[in-house]
Amino acid sequence: MVILNWNGAGFLRRFLPGVLTHADGARVIVADNASTDDSVEVMSREFPLVELLLLERNFGFCEGYNQALAQVDSDFFVLLNSDVEVTLGWLRPLRALLEAGPRIAAVQPKILAHADPTYFEYAGGGGGYLDRLAYPFCRGRLFDTLEKDHGQYDDPRPVAWASGACLLVRRSAWQALGGLEPAFFAHMEEIDFCWRLQNAGHEVWYHGGSAVHHVGGGTLPKTNPRKTYLNFRNGLTLLYKNAAPGEVFWAMWQRLVLDGVAGMKFLLGGEFGNFRAVLRAHFSFYGKLGYWRKRRQAARPHLRVAERQGVYNGSLVWAYFARGKRRFSDLGIK
Repeated sequence: MVILNWNGAGFLRRFLPGVLTHADGARVIVADNASTDDSVEVMSREFPLVELLLLERNFGFCEGYNQALAQVDSDFFVLLNSDVEVTLGWLRPLRALLEAGPRIAAVQPKILAHADPTYFEYAGGGGGYLDRLAYPFCRGRLFDTLEKDHGQYDDPRPVAWASGACLLVRRSAWQALGGLEPAFFAHMEEIDFCWRLQNAGHEVWYHGGSAVHHVGGGTLPKTNPRKTYLNFRNGLTLLYKNAAPGEVFWAMWQRLVLDGVAGMKFLLGGEFGNFRAVLRAHFSFYGKLGYWRKRRQAARPHLRVAERQGVYNGSLVWAYFARGKRRFSDLGIK
């Protein structure tokens, strides 16, 4: 298990003891992303027996994990956020699933809100899905609407993406695909990785027999324009990088229109920071289009039209905002 930490001393004090208690024999490593708080001192003083990797600078979530996992020798990795509270026996079902299914390359547990574990949490819920324009959502979460957990999503099943907040990954698949996309820095990086996994013939799963509690927003709150920027930029990039050749042009055009509508909504609502973030996101995407084109071309042998798991063929934006669909079950996905 590798916890990538940046200025998370409080979370380490709060949640690392539980991780150690429920490690189920797994090796626990904290990789510090050049924190400027007292994280390193806390680790040395309060958790001297836990392995500590010191990264030379803040590489961000993506490259931070790439750097850290390159130094770890194990058949499986767990990417675990520092703001996650694990529960008794959480790791065993995930590990058993990967051991039993050689095509399965990644799996997440049920992710519940730490503040109120009767509700699903935003970043992963009951397994990640995408609509046809690559808008992400979860069983248990459509946009900002969260469902209560009544056991309705306890079944293990293949999904489009698994949450980076708590993600068990097969090392061979991680290495074959080069890990996370460094230029994403943070946000949607696990969706990109899981899409690439499926394009390469692997499976991504959710297992409702395991549960963890996630604080969420520990690094950037949802209202932060920096987060808005990363979500819009990486959302465009995600679609451009991974969509099949026959789908990418039309899907990108529709996505650009919807991003424009979202930007105007921010502007008319007086959210000027978020409006500027949408503009910056698009300029950043166009400015690096040459780089993204190379990344798409590098993945071309894997790009395919074959049906992927966890994809909703409709428009989530239309279903949610125009038709009032607020629960995953309202979408009619089997």
